[in-house]
Amino acid sequence: MGLLDSFEKGLERAVNSAFAKTFRSGIQPVEIASALRSELDKKAAVVSRDRILAPNSFAVRLSPADDDRMSALGGALVNELDTLVHKHAKAQGYSFAGPVSIELRRDEQVSTGTLSVESSTAEGGRVSWRGVVDVEGRRIPLTKARTVIGRGSDADITVADAGTSRRHVEILWDGERAMVRDMNSTNGTLLEGRKVTEAALPPDATVRIGRTDIVFRVVAQAAPPKPPMPADEATRMFERPDAFDVRDRGPLA
Repeated sequence: MGLLDSFEKGLERAVNSAFAKTFRSGIQPVEIASALRSELDKKAAVVSRDRILAPNSFAVRLSPADDDRMSALGGALVNELDTLVHKHAKAQGYSFAGPVSIELRRDEQVSTGTLSVESSTAEGGRVSWRGVVDVEGRRIPLTKARTVIGRGSDADITVADAGTSRRHVEILWDGERAMVRDMNSTNGTLLEGRKVTEAALPPDATVRIGRTDIVFRVVAQAAPPKPPMPADEATRMFERPDAFDVRDRGPLA
């Protein structure tokens, strides 16, 4: 079996089989995988005798219809694409200048069933980190210092779960550190299965409210860091000694 076959079939096994009914027409996940592989091979450049540098920042442009289909996979698709990009780079002997970033973008100018890939090489110093949450099949960026999650329409992120309070929990994120805080909910909040009222929130941790799992992640993005958020009650909480700092992958000393 050739490298392309292995690359494509790996994604098919991990993603396509589980979501086959979602994709009756238009772009298939395996086509995005193949396009990323082609972009890696096309843009890889020999920079020294022992190093082949490949792009590490990718923007995949999709039609509105295809973007809707891919969004149904939530964070699963991007996670699989990221894994397979790393596997292909390793097999080919490519290296990256910084963390890999893959973004699916909606583009009204792209026809259904087609896609385009743009790539660039972002050095480690130019890569910033973005907090996101995966909830109910959606990946939602944390764009504010405080993000309230619950079943109420006034929550920043609304979940369809009768077991949650209208304003159940909030995620605090200042661009480097994250915390979770229960908002006096009726049924409480679990962090990795442990009931909490307030706690540091490490990457890839699961917060459960009612029957809903919320997974906090920190992903790379090839863009200048956003200006620091204004200090308020939420961000001042990060002065606590147990606040989780993604720069060190652990609590602040």
